[in-house]
Amino acid sequence: MPSWLNIFCNMKYEEAIHRLETIARDMENGEMGVDELADSINEAKKLIGFCRTQLTSVDEKIEKILSSLE
Repeated sequence: MPSWLNIFCNMKYEEAIHRLETIARDMENGEMGVDELADSINEAKKLIGFCRTQLTSVDEKIEKILSSLE
């Protein structure tokens, strides 16, 4: 498990998506300074990794359930 994943261990997928949307909206509106922009891009990268991991996990669970039905 990537070390940054521990940061998001209490976060739900929907919360991560909402945070990503907020970051994207703030970037599009030019509402961040250069320093904040770099931090937000780094946070977004970690959130995307978290979401990808969550989706992969759910996909694997669904595959197992479907396989057990055959």
